[in-house]
Amino acid sequence: MNTIRSQFPIFQNHPDLVYLDSAATTQTPQVVIDAMNEYYTQYRSNVHRSVNGLSNKATNAYESARGKVAHFIGAQSSEIIFTSGATMGLNMLQKSLTDFFEPGGNIVLTRLEHHANLIPWQMTVKKYNLELRFIEIDTKTGEIDMSSVLSMIDEKTVVVSMTHVSNVLGTIVPVKEVTRIARGKSKSVVIVDGSQAVAHMPVDVVDIDCDFYVFSGHKMYGPTGIGVVYGKTALLQKMKPVVYGGEMIDTVTYGQATWADAPYRFEAGTPNIAGAIGLGAAVDFVLSLGWNEIQTHDVEIAQYAIAELQKIERVRVIGSTQFPRGPIISFVVDGVHESDVNMFLEKAGIVVRTGSHCAAPLIDHLGLSGTIRISCGMYTTKEDIDQCITVLKKVVVHV
Repeated sequence: MNTIRSQFPIFQNHPDLVYLDSAATTQTPQVVIDAMNEYYTQYRSNVHRSVNGLSNKATNAYESARGKVAHFIGAQSSEIIFTSGATMGLNMLQKSLTDFFEPGGNIVLTRLEHHANLIPWQMTVKKYNLELRFIEIDTKTGEIDMSSVLSMIDEKTVVVSMTHVSNVLGTIVPVKEVTRIARGKSKSVVIVDGSQAVAHMPVDVVDIDCDFYVFSGHKMYGPTGIGVVYGKTALLQKMKPVVYGGEMIDTVTYGQATWADAPYRFEAGTPNIAGAIGLGAAVDFVLSLGWNEIQTHDVEIAQYAIAELQKIERVRVIGSTQFPRGPIISFVVDGVHESDVNMFLEKAGIVVRTGSHCAAPLIDHLGLSGTIRISCGMYTTKEDIDQCITVLKKVVVHV
């Protein structure tokens, strides 16, 4: 995959950059930038608004991107809603699903969740007098405790919302199995946060059988400010929009309005047209490489990184070191605060992430103050890992 690196302009502009923070945001390939620039320079216009040539071209490109995203995760175009990102998507679902909430019910999450898949449900249980439950994990490996799945989900569960891949530990949650259990024990709505999955593994929402699947474009080589909510058609048609304005209505008078069919009822106002087009280009880019090559590279780099980290005295990898897992590796250096480790790495031009990674309750649950996280993309090389390891070896000697 080393030749892939040349397709990302940031590495041409910063040839010495060691970028190990792809879980926060991936870098953007030239083909995505070109697709967005073409919109801005060749046919910038609003979508769905008029019949002029520019608007038609913009609408076609926008809807083509929707179709690409749908194909990417095994959905239908009408089931794809564009949002500003996964956070907005999860918040939209929390507000749109209010008709499903009844006092005395419960909402089930995992201990692994990002704040974006925790705080909205905290607000929900307070407002609707529900119980918030958490599926437990093995604190040594980060793996889901399946017996906890069985005990946490019951006939009163109204929502099960879970990450697909942990943004802290790289744990791959068995979302298909959890969904199957939820279907057998409740009438709950099942939501999957796929933000850390879509760049690293093929996703088939029909096979998972989730009701909703949410992710962000900027974590899969696309632009920032664009995200996706997949929803089953039957549910989308029952749900109410949470943002009102142009293009999301069927009829409107001075006294009342009715809503357009999904997905348009959830896309009020002018959307992020260039962002959607860029996301479509990112989908093309990922698929052009092939999942076999991407996953082989991910495993090779992550295995190498874990093995090298384990050779360093005082360095502890947090979570499982076994595969399958995502190429997201958190670790600590015993006796050294993570921010001090980051200072040494930053001085060497190595970009990682430290702290709680927007999953503070999980970090607390693991008994930690924070971790150093390295996360890999298709452009990550063993040389990148080697440079990081070299600095870490100096840290443990001198600090």
